[in-house]
Amino acid sequence: MPKQKINELPPLSRAQREIMELIWDHGELGVQDATALLNKQRPVARNTVRTLLERMREKGWLSHREDGRSYFYSATVPREESLGQRVMDMVDKACGGNPERLMTALLQYRGLSDDEAERIQKMLDDARKAQSGNGRK
Repeated sequence: MPKQKINELPPLSRAQREIMELIWDHGELGVQDATALLNKQRPVARNTVRTLLERMREKGWLSHREDGRSYFYSATVPREESLGQRVMDMVDKACGGNPERLMTALLQYRGLSDDEAERIQKMLDDARKAQSGNGRK
């Protein structure tokens, strides 16, 4: 299955997102491995995991390959794209569409180390240069 665009997919439940994180971490998982990994954090039945994986495949978040009687699932959406969409949703819903409010909340409630601030400043500078190169201000 080709890579999917995040805005074309239905949202994931909390349990499905938890499984998605495992698949992104491991690249590909079968039901048995996914169940074992989830059971390290909380008890979950194998059939529940199988159902969640299959529903995620139906939604377009996962593809699968067959190996005998086993299915192995992999992501159709890169983690970075999913994270970017979630941040945009948060900016829209929690910050009224204003990214400055998100940054203010981050700085006031968590703060940044000097290294983090330097890296973020470099990202901002690079983005500004890229926008200038495209005729934007």
